[in-house]
Amino acid sequence: MFSRSLPPPLLSLLVVLFSAGNAPCHAFAAFAAGFNAGVTTRRPPVLASTAPSAGGGGGGGRAMSAATDDDDDDDDDIADSEISSLLRPPYEIEPIPLRIGHGFDIHRMVPYSEAGQPLVVGGVVIDHADQGWTDRDGTYTGVPGSVYETQLGVLAHSDGDVVYHSLVDAIFGALTLPDIGQVFQDTDPRWRGCDSSKFVEHAYDVMSHHGYRIGNVDVTLILERPKVSGFKRGMKENIVRLLHTTSGRVNIKARTHEKMDSVGELRSLSCHVVITLEKVVGDS
Repeated sequence: MFSRSLPPPLLSLLVVLFSAGNAPCHAFAAFAAGFNAGVTTRRPPVLASTAPSAGGGGGGGRAMSAATDDDDDDDDDIADSEISSLLRPPYEIEPIPLRIGHGFDIHRMVPYSEAGQPLVVGGVVIDHADQGWTDRDGTYTGVPGSVYETQLGVLAHSDGDVVYHSLVDAIFGALTLPDIGQVFQDTDPRWRGCDSSKFVEHAYDVMSHHGYRIGNVDVTLILERPKVSGFKRGMKENIVRLLHTTSGRVNIKARTHEKMDSVGELRSLSCHVVITLEKVVGDS
């Protein structure tokens, strides 16, 4: 799966990501329990039996199970309760038949040595050859604005997955709920290095609790390089699996920024997601 062009530190990190299981975001089970306490979560049925299973083809998901930490203290419990209340607003989320949400995210791309983690998009590690990253400040080349050939990573508090973060924001937005930055704050050490599929899973539970299921998902990834055409299938399969929907309801598009601004200089990547949610029939 991984190219021989990857440096040993990156290969080592990928081995950790795929084999260490639930080391990052270990507090997620407690967080989810805070939301679901006293609540019966209604899960809409998978719309077809052909939905791919975890770890499907095309470089699929970085499956990571949630687990509690026996050392969690009372401070964590209080924080869980406070965050969970954001997703149960004091007003009625009216049961209209169709809701539309939009999500956007952007993250910095930097040399892997600075990021300390690989480029992960839609739950897929983007294996790539060295890229010509613009060294705006001359940190690596000594010449501001020059090009530095390097492996790229994402500088972020969690794993920096712009597709997954945009998905969560689109779901929350459609439901008139706070944005992902309020719910999973980037100052909270529990989410450092977290696999963002856990955020998507929780957004799905919130959506189900409020009586909705996926109508359709339209993703637009904006990334100059590395090219991701060979990874789009894996991204789509991951989204279908996490949101319990079908391939005919999920679309992945990717485009460059015509070498303009920070995206064109390989210093950032961004994503837009438009999503529709359907009210589950008979669910009030």
